[in-house]
Amino acid sequence: MAGRIYLVNVGTNAAHRFCSPIFQDRTFEFIPIPEDRFIPQPNGVLYGDLHSFYDPSKNLDSYIPKRFLEETTHNDPEFDTFSYGDNCDVNPRAMSLRNVERGDFLMFIARLNHWLPEGGTDRYGFFLVGYLHVDHIISSVTSIPLNADLERFSSNAHIRRAMYDSSLWDSFWIFGGSSWSRRFHKAVPITREICDQIFRAADGSKWKWGMNEGGRSDLQVIGSYTRTCRCSIDPGTEDGAKRAILLWKWIESYSD
Repeated sequence: MAGRIYLVNVGTNAAHRFCSPIFQDRTFEFIPIPEDRFIPQPNGVLYGDLHSFYDPSKNLDSYIPKRFLEETTHNDPEFDTFSYGDNCDVNPRAMSLRNVERGDFLMFIARLNHWLPEGGTDRYGFFLVGYLHVDHIISSVTSIPLNADLERFSSNAHIRRAMYDSSLWDSFWIFGGSSWSRRFHKAVPITREICDQIFRAADGSKWKWGMNEGGRSDLQVIGSYTRTCRCSIDPGTEDGAKRAILLWKWIESYSD
């Protein structure tokens, strides 16, 4: 797989006081972040309307604080039609995604909470949860897209919210995934060791851990380095090609 790999941090995290659950067999449920306003149905998706990836007859209420169940979730990325949207023109966190081209990959990383049969624990980790193999991009969207694009991206949270409130055609971008896109059956662990082998800081150096980063935990360091979306691996370079091979082998070992 020759495309560049952009690492994109998604899903609820420490700032939201709850995270997506991962179970002992590494299966997991993905819980997206809250919407910044209430969006009524049919455009909005409530947390109470989310369903299990493994059994669509089951909801995810057990993993979501009760006070959120009637709130709207920003269901993005969505793994039914494989799309992801972001405000790449105005959000510094996402601006590098303006360089994404067809054939590149958006690799989604999420902070997950380890769950036991009796409930959640105080253990967390970062995991890869899936990716888009990009084959369709609409950029700087400020009005209702053409019919073909509207049909393709009708499930995306940015389109849904803008169809409710026209002020939300706010120059967002949407990326669509090809049939090669995947939502992993099992989450792929991101450890300090694999980060040292695969990922690099913006200046090309290895990530700095522990005392070098003010005594922060590995979890905090990973969260800090992945806060901004950017191209993490370019297989067009010799070093990038080697690291891409390592990443895809790592994913193959853990994702099924």
